[in-house]
Amino acid sequence: MDSEAIPLLAPASGVPDLIVTEEALEKAIEHLSSGTGPFAIDAERASGYKYSSRAYLIQIKRTDGGLHLIDPIPFQSGAGLGIHPLFSRLNELLATDEVILHASTQDLPCLREVGLNPVKLFDTELAGRIAGLPRVGLGPLVESLLGITLAKEHSAVDWSIRPLPLAWLTYAALDVELLVELRNSIGEILESQGKSEWAREEFEAILKASPAEKRKDPWRRTSGMHKVKKRNVLAAVRAIWTTRDELARETDVSPSKLLSDSAIMELAIHAPKNRKEMEKVLRPIGARARWFERTDNWLDALEIAIALPESEWPALRAQSDGAPPLKVWKEKFPAKYAPLTHARAAIEAASAEFSIPAENLISPETVRRVIWEPPSGATVSADIDGVEAELRRHGARAWQARIVAPLVASALLQKEPLVLPDPPAEIATEKEE
Repeated sequence: MDSEAIPLLAPASGVPDLIVTEEALEKAIEHLSSGTGPFAIDAERASGYKYSSRAYLIQIKRTDGGLHLIDPIPFQSGAGLGIHPLFSRLNELLATDEVILHASTQDLPCLREVGLNPVKLFDTELAGRIAGLPRVGLGPLVESLLGITLAKEHSAVDWSIRPLPLAWLTYAALDVELLVELRNSIGEILESQGKSEWAREEFEAILKASPAEKRKDPWRRTSGMHKVKKRNVLAAVRAIWTTRDELARETDVSPSKLLSDSAIMELAIHAPKNRKEMEKVLRPIGARARWFERTDNWLDALEIAIALPESEWPALRAQSDGAPPLKVWKEKFPAKYAPLTHARAAIEAASAEFSIPAENLISPETVRRVIWEPPSGATVSADIDGVEAELRRHGARAWQARIVAPLVASALLQKEPLVLPDPPAEIATEKEE
């Protein structure tokens, strides 16, 4: 930490009262309307505590429009009853200028849930990545660019708790206190690097992106799946995971609070028949008392899974609608692996040249898909236009495709692979899980 950085302990105008009434929200909207320039916004969820990803606090600040802390819960009457009229008014106001968010893809879903849908965006976290800044968390960016430190001790608290402590509200208010200044600072860097248009394309893509599709077989992402080698054990994992998910949704509790992934794996592998056996199985991994509050549910799920005929056991590998996993390319698909190694090396070099993380220069998945199914004739002649079109078809932005297409087109002509270092063991394991 910079020894000269100045700690910011509270907003310059103090911590405002939490808005919980229509009258107070109306006044806040009027105050914001009198301000100028972009809106700095943040939202707090109860990640790790609740099943839902709803917002439990929304912070908004605008130059000469004040800083406001809104509790959205009193304005939500229940599912299917529509957006509160005052939130519709607030949304209309936000549409008049830019909205600044940090790591916008995390907050946009919960903001849209209450009717706040920005039409012009600046994401300070993503902008920092595009600018090639080494640390892009809100605190590090504010410290390195503005010379001010922000306290982050309440970042993982349960924001669904009421009443919200003053210390938490202070922390939340500070998240937007300097967001406009931070946006301007990063904006100047992007402009000096000639990357402003890149950032604009990225922000527009985020706003236009369709809601994420429900993942097929989400239970397959249970941590520790690499340990499972038998289909009947997979059936048990699926049954327990599904039961946990249903209970978590019904009670709006984070699934991990009911039963951890490691506990699911141990139960599926050892298949205990009663609570005593279950306690014995889970004791070595540090069993929690709350895991046994639903003992009957876990044991019932196991019993159902064990009774399934083999024809209903899941496959060891999930069906893929695209290219196979990269880890098998080298041995099974050497003709694809060779150009992939050249593309990866060229993209890494471009990443260094443009001072931007490789994954922000182009999605590795996009490159993988184009290498696996290149444009017709691209493996015998450099079809830059064809490759660029394919990159765009798979979601690459125009600026990304312009830079990467020549690299991939050249790589597709290569027949001998480069020797690339394997990822560290801990990274490979993390991805497998």
